[in-house]
Amino acid sequence: MADAVVTSFSLPSSAKRIPWGGMTFFLAVIGFIAWLLSAGLTWMTDANRLPLSQLVIQGELTYLKADDVRRGILALEHLGSFMTQDVDEIQLALEALPWVARASVRKQWPDTIKVFLVEHQPAAVWNRQHLVNTNGEVFRAAAAQVRELGLVELSGPEGSSAEVLAAQREMQPKLQRAGLEMAQLALNERRSWRVWLTNGIRLELGREGRMERLMRFISLYPELEQQGKAITYVDLRYDTGAAVGWNQVPE
Repeated sequence: MADAVVTSFSLPSSAKRIPWGGMTFFLAVIGFIAWLLSAGLTWMTDANRLPLSQLVIQGELTYLKADDVRRGILALEHLGSFMTQDVDEIQLALEALPWVARASVRKQWPDTIKVFLVEHQPAAVWNRQHLVNTNGEVFRAAAAQVRELGLVELSGPEGSSAEVLAAQREMQPKLQRAGLEMAQLALNERRSWRVWLTNGIRLELGREGRMERLMRFISLYPELEQQGKAITYVDLRYDTGAAVGWNQVPE
């Protein structure tokens, strides 16, 4: 059997050389891209480079002032740059202001925040301190701010503002047609209704049938007026008739 033939040869020196030059260039490109991304991110997040410096306020505002809006935004723990600031965070801060019913916030390149605001529309005073809007919601603006409007004062247990406002809207037109004006309306903890008129008369309407009792007072009022004496209260918590308290003038 013939012996196997083994042939040996040498590779050229260029074939054995590892391509370090190409690898170094590739790593350099990767490093440059990483640095570029890092530098770009740093530049965009640097509040000194892209600061939010302009504020545009839109909406029909009567009681809310620009300084109130500015302070609401600056009250944030940290105001970011144009690229990093979350507009939802600004929206929540603005909607926490007493007069703001709704807020919409957006950013405009390169340094502007644009906000559109909707104010609460006051419908009545609530518990002598705050206000009720036209939807029956309590908002914590000071009642003194709308003193010139002459709003009816409402009061009631917590969570009853919408119910009391609805009752006021039901009663007020009936009284006005009789030449009377409501000054205050109260619902107490026992669910009993009480009305004060601008002429000083207090109406006790009780827990049930408030509109029936109110209409009874309106029908009785002309006769009571003819007595020529000042009325302190009219208690209508009876099936028929009413108890009248007269203001006793000292001799």
